[in-house]
Amino acid sequence: MPSISRRAVITPASPIRKLVPFADAATKQGVKIYHLNIGQPDIKSPPKFLKAIRSYPKSVVAYENSLGNPKLRLGLASYYHGVGIPADPENIIVTTGGSEAILFAILATCDPGDELLVFEPTYANYLGFAAMAAVSLRAITTRAETGFHLPRPDVIKRHITSNTKAIIINNPNNPTGTLYTPSELAMVNNLAIKHELFVISDETYREFAYERTLPKSLLTYGKTPRHVILVDSFSKRYSLCGARLGCLVTYNQKILESVTKFAQARLASPSVEQYAAVEALKTQTSYFAKVNREYKKRRNVLIRALQKIPGVFVQKPEGAFYCVARLPVKNAEAFAKWLLTDFRDRGETVMLAPADGFYLSKNHGKDEVRIAYVLNSRALARSVEIIKKALAIYRKKNTTKHS
Repeated sequence: MPSISRRAVITPASPIRKLVPFADAATKQGVKIYHLNIGQPDIKSPPKFLKAIRSYPKSVVAYENSLGNPKLRLGLASYYHGVGIPADPENIIVTTGGSEAILFAILATCDPGDELLVFEPTYANYLGFAAMAAVSLRAITTRAETGFHLPRPDVIKRHITSNTKAIIINNPNNPTGTLYTPSELAMVNNLAIKHELFVISDETYREFAYERTLPKSLLTYGKTPRHVILVDSFSKRYSLCGARLGCLVTYNQKILESVTKFAQARLASPSVEQYAAVEALKTQTSYFAKVNREYKKRRNVLIRALQKIPGVFVQKPEGAFYCVARLPVKNAEAFAKWLLTDFRDRGETVMLAPADGFYLSKNHGKDEVRIAYVLNSRALARSVEIIKKALAIYRKKNTTKHS
């Protein structure tokens, strides 16, 4: 019997989805589950997009241009100019979700065996994309006590080796909700220039900043910086996770030429969704202001309630719609699984994402979970009530077991 590839073996399971079989079993039993494990917003998608989807005018759904619908690329350029990023359509390649943009960026900058620097806890799918590309991730750990902000330049510099090709930074951050300061971004940019590294700047959550103005893009640090590759997505900004549309933006012609070949190899991104996304880009700014206020309200409800639970440590995130909370348990994954298999409160339970899957360093994040505050405030308050009751029972149960 032939063996599968090493790449297939080492690609990690998603910490966001690994407990899905237990959730499915609980659902079949009639249990209501509050899903805090995945960043699937319940915010309504823009009406302009839905109207366009329903009125697609062509009788054949044909392949789109490999680089993206020309009108969509033009609309994206207009959007970026509006947020202070002077990108033209020629600098933009439409991708099948932000995920493909990340994978293409890694493939264009790294050969097998090269290294990428990431700040952990990190977006878990970076691990999967790196494994698929046979690239190593080198982790720089950030701490809950400092709000997961970046360490000093000398700490980052110690992790740079002769094999390092790029730094990935996600701002605002998934999973921590950290919004990096302009000085932190300048530090990363300066280190990249000094050590001749690419920066893959994941700006999926640009609009979700609650305490300061929108974060400045690394694509604006310097005049048309050619070492920066911006990756972006429609999924969160427009609540269009299922549309699977994103893009890659860069001023580097060689990167554009390389990604063009990757895009041609996969033929094209979805045609109907791209047609409708042209209309989504016309969404009024009032839509984003309303969404931002709603997420800020949800964040405040969640964090206040979590901070009242004995033994829980969590700081108020500044952006995105996630937080990483430390729980008073030794193994957060075991607790999260137990919530789905054993615990019920009035026929309800909660699904969490164990945070150790967002770390590369061994034994990090074992007592942490990532929580996505994508449910309404009432559902969030109920979820934390369930978590509080469950922790009290779980800790007592495990204390008794080991006494």
